[in-house]
This record gives sequence, structure tokens and C-alpha cells, in this order.
Amino acid sequence: MGNTGYSTGNARGWMLVVFAILLVAVIGAGTYLYAMKKSIHGGLKEPQQLTQVNVSPKIKDSYDVIVVGTDPEGLAAAISASRNGLQTLLVDGQDREILGGLMTIGWLNSLDMNYEPSKGLLSNNDIMNKGIFSEWYNRIEGDSFDVITAANVFADMVSKEKNIDLLLKTQKIEPQMSKSTGGLPRVAGVIVTKADGTKQTIQGKAVIDATQDGDIAAAAGVPFTIGREDLADPKSRMAVTAVFRLNNITPERWASFAAPIQAEDKGAGSYGINEMSLWGLTKMQDYPAVNKERVKMRGLNGGRQNDNTMLVNALQIFGVDPFNPKSRQEALQIAQDELPHVLAYLKEVYPEFEGVELAGIAPELYVRESRHMQGEYRLSVVDLLENRDQWDRIAFGGYPVDIQRTSPRDNGAVVIDPEKYAVPYRSIVPLKVDGLLVVGRAASYDTLPHGSARVVPVGMAEGEAAGASVKIAIEQNLSFRELSASKEAIAKLQAMLNKQGMDLQPYTIKASAFMEHKAYEGLKTAVSLGLAGGGYRNEFDLDKVSNQQRMANILEGMRKFKPAAMAGSALTVIAKANEPAKSPITLDLAAQMIASLLKQDATPANALSVLQAKGFLSKQTLDGIANKQELNNGDTYMLIHDVYKQIKAAK
Repeated sequence: MGNTGYSTGNARGWMLVVFAILLVAVIGAGTYLYAMKKSIHGGLKEPQQLTQVNVSPKIKDSYDVIVVGTDPEGLAAAISASRNGLQTLLVDGQDREILGGLMTIGWLNSLDMNYEPSKGLLSNNDIMNKGIFSEWYNRIEGDSFDVITAANVFADMVSKEKNIDLLLKTQKIEPQMSKSTGGLPRVAGVIVTKADGTKQTIQGKAVIDATQDGDIAAAAGVPFTIGREDLADPKSRMAVTAVFRLNNITPERWASFAAPIQAEDKGAGSYGINEMSLWGLTKMQDYPAVNKERVKMRGLNGGRQNDNTMLVNALQIFGVDPFNPKSRQEALQIAQDELPHVLAYLKEVYPEFEGVELAGIAPELYVRESRHMQGEYRLSVVDLLENRDQWDRIAFGGYPVDIQRTSPRDNGAVVIDPEKYAVPYRSIVPLKVDGLLVVGRAASYDTLPHGSARVVPVGMAEGEAAGASVKIAIEQNLSFRELSASKEAIAKLQAMLNKQGMDLQPYTIKASAFMEHKAYEGLKTAVSLGLAGGGYRNEFDLDKVSNQQRMANILEGMRKFKPAAMAGSALTVIAKANEPAKSPITLDLAAQMIASLLKQDATPANALSVLQAKGFLSKQTLDGIANKQELNNGDTYMLIHDVYKQIKAAK
């Protein structure tokens, strides 16, 4: 957040600072907590010239490990493998001439950081994922960085590794398949089609898929879910973004942005500015898109560059197929057509931007969501809800579960804000295929935790662990699946990673108050189905009185998971109600809604007894409802928990 500027010898200054912090904690805690995830350590530097990346003149026919993908996760994997003495091929299948992928070519230059839980009101936050990520991070400008600086640091780190051969701009990369000793398909290497059209088969004792979309794993037959498929919404995925550049961002103009950001900051959202980053300017959410069905603006998320420009992550584009190059190209054209109108509106609502001009669009799109691998362990939102450690921890997360819009009519949501959770090694080991690890946003996460775990610091930690684990697998003649089940091998891996600069110690975090609530089992179900969220402060309002409309909406949202079993409608029960959003929900009315949803033969008078007799509602849940005339949110979550549990058991 930068220097506060007060003197430790000024008692009045201390009092004012403490008062301000307490005030923020009381009236703007959501904003404050989010802002604490932003900090700087370097600031602006002199602009650099882009370093040319030198590819290897000769690619061998065999390597210890092949890493596919030059995004940060792949670079961390290759560097880690190399430092453990493994002959490593780093290969990329896109038309890239520099390293860093989304961070440098996609211009996504603002990092979503993960910090250790604060140990005190004024304590400094410590980065969770150290090792290779911190090594890179400590050489760039800060939470937002200059993309040339970042690319040059990546290039320098790779060039210093004598065990890495680099191959770029291949036309195609395919997995070479064989059979493992256990009979499963095994990735035994890759077949690359080079820029000149020639093909080369390259053997690998291990392959690490660090592509953004898990392309190698998918081609090898690894099972995935697509988009929000695990939330019964397979055609839906988070918006993609075309990052754009604005010029004439002088130091004086940057300073002027603080005023509108502070004017908007009323504790209701996320706003802020430091030396390198700004987040806020939320009037842009009201931008009237020209292409209304394909485009929506969010508040600006901007990062400065050393050449007096700023890169902005704010233009969201919908209906993009990330697997279709034509669809991606269409999205870039949509951005090109829309951005002049965006800039005009920006200047209209924020006069501080007068004189600023559009200076380009990133060559690559920021795709947030595509494939979600099914691995030996699938990270769940309850893992994050409970801040769970894992015995085979290789990375830590703590970023909010940030679910961006899936359509222009959707507002997105912050589901929860975990303090700290561990990502297990098992989440990078795919089911059904051997010889392969998958790191980054395509790893084995459910859709909701993916909203937090997809961030770069987590992915780079996974990459570092993947690269090091190949050394153990080779030495002990273990498959990755066998390694993932061996506490002895995992302990050795964790010791190796700690020696490399990681910090993978076990931890415990005190259970949150909502976990002690009598309705917690219901809350877990509601959150897991995407039917409840707590925002930046994890405020689930379990004891707050619910209403008829809210209950009906939750039941309708649950229907999509088992449509055959829930073929009716809860909304019909309140179709003629007067202001259902303002009317309390009684237990009898809730029972009518559930019976209607389940198409049970029941009357308003006996719906509750019918549901209880058929096992849809438990005695324990009903006995736990203190006020049957005014159900609270916790009561309603327990009701849907009972119903969903019974329906799942009946399949």
C-alpha cells in the first residue's frame, strides 16, 4: 500500500492513524480487507528494452521432463526441474516470441496476491507462495508491473538454467501415448510440428502440461469438466477480457485518480490506489455497451507501466469459445470496435482522463475459465470455506473466490474470502492417464474454488512442485499416482521445496463462527451449489430473517442439479403473493414450495407432514427451527440440505 507518511514519534499522528484504521474496520471492512491484498515493493523504474529470447539451436530426441507452455506456471516448472538436475525441454505451441504468456503477452499485469493471515491489526502481510514465484516477484515493480520488466526477468531466469532447452512457435504439440505398467494410457513424450512444418517425436520420462486450457492432458484423454459444468451449467463460463493500454498516464495524472476513487469509497465495494495499481472507478459498470449482448464493463483494474501508460483489465466479453481460434479472434475484433466508445464514456464520467488515448489491445485474451481437470483430488469450495490444510500441500491460496460475470445480465459474485487453504499434490495428478502432471488454472479444482486458486502465485507454486516431483518419481521409480499416495515421498518433496525457498509447513486456523452455527451443514450445501455467498467478509447472515422470494429462488436454483427429480416449481406457490420479497417465509409455506418443486401429492395443510414422512425433511432440522413463522437464512439452508441429500441418495 506504500508509505503511510506518519512519524512514529508523533503521538497525535499515531492516534489518528489508529482511529482511521478502526473506522475503516467498522464502516468499510469489505473494502479494507480487499485492499490489504494489494501492496507494492518497488514502484516505477526506468523503461527497459525487451530482451530477445534465444531458442535452442538443436532439440534432442529425449529429455527427463518436457514442460508444455511458457506461461508463468510452465516457467516455474521448467526452472524447478532444471535446478534439480533434470534435462528439461520447455516448449510452447503458440506464436510467442517472449516468455510469460498471459502476464506479458496478454498484458495481465496486476497480480492477485495471496498473503498469510494477518497476525495483528498493523502487521505486515507475508507472501504465502515463496520459492520461484517470490524470486521473480522481487525483481518486478510490485503487485502491478511493467510487462517488459516481467518478460525480461523470466527470460533471464530461464537463460541461466543450463539444463533447459527452449523451443518456441511450434505449429502443433501432441502427446505421444504408450501404456503404463498398470495398463493405463501414459504420456511418453510429445510430437511437435515446428515452425518450418517438420515433425519431431521427443521422448520424455515425464510431461508437465502448463498450457492455460490443459490442452495436452485433454488430447491424452484426461477427464475434465468444462466451464460451470459441475454447477449444472455446462454452457456457462466466466467472461474473457481484452486488456487494453491507455497512454499519457503521467505522474500528475496518476495522482489525480485518487480523488474519484476516494469519493466512491463508501465501504460498499473495492476501491483503492497505490503507486502501481488502481482498482475502482465503478461508474464504468454503467457504461452503455454498443454491443450489448457481448460486452460489459467492470470497474477499472489498472496497472502502470514504466513508459507512462497503463494496462486496464475491465472489458469483459461473453460468448467466446476458448478452444476456437476464430472465436478468440472475433473477441479481439469486438474489443477493437467497442473500446473507442468505452474511452469516450470514461472521459465523460471521469474528467481526469481527458487527454488519455487508447494505445493498443493485448495480443492474447485473458481467458479465466475453460477446462477443470478431474484429478486424484478435486479441490472443493468447502476446502476454502474451512481453510483446510492438506497433508500433501504444495501451494497455498487465500485470494477471494472471485466469480466474474458469465453474461451481461450477471453481476458476478465474491462467494467467500478464505484466510488460507492448501492445494494438494493430488490436485495436479490427473485421473486415467499416467506420466503427466497438470498445473495452473486447468488443475483439479471445482468451478467455485477455481475462482480463487486460478491466480498466478498458486499456479507457479504448483509448477515448482511439479518440476521437483519428477526428480523423486525418477529416483524412486514411482508413477505420479503412486507418488501422490506415498506420505514418505510427499514428505521428501516438501523438504526439497522448502530447501528451494518454499514454506510448506502445516498450519491451523481457528474455525470461523459460522462453522459453529447449528445451520452449518445447510450452509455448506448452499455454498457448494452456488446458492449462497458471504462476500469479502464471509457474512452469510444465517440468523437474518429470510423471505418468500428468497426461498423460492434458492429452490429454483437447486432444481438444475436434479431436474428430473425436481420437475415442479416453487415459484407457483407465491405467484399471487403480495410483495413476497418483503414477506417472511413460514415453515408451512416453505414446505408447500418444496412439495410443489418435487411434485408431491400434498395440500398446503399436509405438505410438511408428507415431506417428513417421505424423508425429505428430517426431524432434527425441523426441531432446530426456533421460529416456524419466520424462518431465517440458516433454517432455509437446512431445508434445502435435507432435500438435496435425499434426492442424491435416491439416484
